[in-house]
Amino acid sequence: MIISTPATSANLGPGFDTLGVSLALRNEVEIKFSQIEKVELYGENAEYLKKLPNNMFVNIFSEVYKNLTGFKPTCHYKFNNKIPISRGLGSSSALISAAITAAYELAEIPYKKDKILNYALSYEHHPDNITPAILGGFCVAKLKKNRVYFLKKFVPNSIKAVVVIPNKTVSTNQSRNTLKEQYPLKDIVTNISSASMITAAFFSEKFELLRNVVEDKIHQEFRMKAMPDLFKVREIALREGALMSTLSGSGSTYFNLVYKDDAYNVFSALKSYFPEFNVKILNFDNLGVKVYK
Repeated sequence: MIISTPATSANLGPGFDTLGVSLALRNEVEIKFSQIEKVELYGENAEYLKKLPNNMFVNIFSEVYKNLTGFKPTCHYKFNNKIPISRGLGSSSALISAAITAAYELAEIPYKKDKILNYALSYEHHPDNITPAILGGFCVAKLKKNRVYFLKKFVPNSIKAVVVIPNKTVSTNQSRNTLKEQYPLKDIVTNISSASMITAAFFSEKFELLRNVVEDKIHQEFRMKAMPDLFKVREIALREGALMSTLSGSGSTYFNLVYKDDAYNVFSALKSYFPEFNVKILNFDNLGVKVYK
């Protein structure tokens, strides 16, 4: 079988650890039982991953499969990766979601996606990435007592994402260390109102509401100082018609929400100014993790 999992953009600026959306940029892993374990790696970051002593997918898949069946599996894995690692596009969440789903599928144990989502909390404690990776679409997620409560909205094809992917990687844990522990009340109110506006705009499909009103006072400015070019990315994207422009996860990727008709203008301006960066126009994904047999 083949397990296919999308990239995600989390936080969406003010929706810190809460809001996320799924992008049509997918990793695939083909997996089947075998007499000897074999791992093949292709695509994004393949050479780097080949040098690692352990494969995170194989470790999680094997652990979950053994928990479900009592047996340790021996498999042939073939990875085709398109999601860059440590760039704020949810590569870890895609991997975790795929590994748990694969274990349930090969164990032939029925499941629903919310079961996969809550199992994934064992490996990823922030639901803003794992929720859209598993469910697809735009997701609002709340973690309480080790359970994820969520709402999903299908994203219409009237909007697209323009993402700017620098060559520089960012460690989420190190990035979090740049954040403050306390914030003024006015900054918290700014984030609550902005995150509420994003949620309302997606669920009502009134995306024009987002233009020039989305602000974040919690994390973006602190994280972006490590890569000042991102301030210019935001400036250019908003000038060229982006509805909102935010750091994707902890970075280094920058996410821009645009109307479909404005996508090429925003893409062209960013690619012209940052020829060394990987700039992509992406559709939104509404399916989440998928299985092909």
